Amino acid sequence: MAEPSVLDLIRLEDKQDTSSHRVAVRVLGRYAPGDLFGHDCLDAEIVMTAPGVRAVFELTLLPEDLEQWEAALEALEAGRGAHWMTSGRTPDLRVRRTEGGGFLVSVHDGPGSGVTVTVPLSNPTAGLVYRQRDLLDEVRRAYPREVAETRSGREWIRSGA
Repeated sequence: MAEPSVLDLIRLEDKQDTSSHRVAVRVLGRYAPGDLFGHDCLDAEIVMTAPGVRAVFELTLLPEDLEQWEAALEALEAGRGAHWMTSGRTPDLRVRRTEGGGFLVSVHDGPGSGVTVTVPLSNPTAGLVYRQRDLLDEVRRAYPREVAETRSGREWIRSGA
């Protein structure tokens, strides 16, 4: 199966025609395709837009980062906020709920520029959390894990083995 050139892992935005506020995590491809130590890592970027603002933060996603995003979605689904990518090796993303039913989405680039950008989503699209689960599933289908950690190191996972 051919891998897509760009695929959204996260797409948080206001309803169409209410604002142009948007936060997306875009998967650009495998970090090091064919390399045993980088094949399952993904090149990605966080793109934040609002009128007059466009911020882009580069990052590399490890397989466990996808698992942590799934846990963050569980927190959002339970009505709490979420904090993702908290290892300190990349920019982190925080989603906080507001009293009016919206969200404040912040990215802090601690290891790089030190900049924090926050985009308010006052009228988020319906089913926002469910849509994020669908996007996560799409990324996992497009970029399945193909390397396994073993006692002796890393090995390729063989289809049908």
